[in-house]
Amino acid sequence: MTAVIPAGVTTARDIVRPALEASLERLTPTMREVAAYHLGLAEAGTVAAGGAVPAGTASGVGGGKALRPALALLSVRAAGAPAERGVTAAVAVELVHNFSLLHDDIMDGDTERRHRATAWTVFGIPAAILAGDALLALAQDLLLEDGGPQGRWAARCLLAAVQRLISGQSADMEFEKRRSVSMDECLTMAGDKTAALMACACSIGAIFTGAPPSLAMSLADFGSHIGLAFQLVDDLLGIWGAPEVTGKPVWSDLRTRKKSLPVVAAMAGPPSADAASHQLCDLLGRPDPLTEDDLSHAAWLIEDAGGRRWAEEEATRQLEAACKCLASTPIPEDVHAELTEIARFIANRES
Repeated sequence: MTAVIPAGVTTARDIVRPALEASLERLTPTMREVAAYHLGLAEAGTVAAGGAVPAGTASGVGGGKALRPALALLSVRAAGAPAERGVTAAVAVELVHNFSLLHDDIMDGDTERRHRATAWTVFGIPAAILAGDALLALAQDLLLEDGGPQGRWAARCLLAAVQRLISGQSADMEFEKRRSVSMDECLTMAGDKTAALMACACSIGAIFTGAPPSLAMSLADFGSHIGLAFQLVDDLLGIWGAPEVTGKPVWSDLRTRKKSLPVVAAMAGPPSADAASHQLCDLLGRPDPLTEDDLSHAAWLIEDAGGRRWAEEEATRQLEAACKCLASTPIPEDVHAELTEIARFIANRES
């Protein structure tokens, strides 16, 4: 059964999109065109030099699912303020998220995202790198300009998340060259690469509106758990996801020999799975390119060694831990319900 995007996420996307589009007008024409295309706000060649992003030119509605902006707006409401007060923080988080995606697509050699050609394949690698850099700088500019003292704290929170994101991405790339990676190393990598920005998204709105630090910390803990659940599901989809849904080739993570969580769990499987674990290590450790048969066999070995089952169960455990965080956090009931709905969507999504 396909997970339905929560109504709160769709609402957040509608609230944030005008401010997101307006923020891009601060960029140079070249950077604006690359960023607007990547964000799903316009098709290539439709952003006029010196002009605004034209409405209705892209097949997507603001690109991805807008989970992080939705979480940022909910954290504002958790602090007792109207969601509109956190639009700047929500835009900043979305800009940073897409800065990372622009660079990730280049590093991973991905040619398709959200069922469209990736920005680097359309505009070239240098333009895509610079557009990512421009989005990162723009996010900080927005927070520092619009938030007073709270804006500075929010900017520092976002920068700390970016530093962890970079650390996690660096570790992820390093792992591809290593024959073995420990589960602790892999969990730390996932916590930095994905959970750090999710935790920031869940707390930055509260920080931006001057909420007590205890509330921001509780929301960040919730975000850390759903961020790990998100990465676990992402890793599962990176191996077994349906290409027509994910927009990526089947076994996409195995093609680059990613030491994702299901892979590392399989390699460190129980004694009963030693044979499959050793075969998997040997297969992914080969210097030669992997054939389609190799990829299919690797996916089967991961499943046979228990990697898939562990990742599915761990995603459920992280979801339960996130819900426990909310149970002890004093927030309005409707916000509690919407955060829980998003957490459950993350753990059950198919793309």
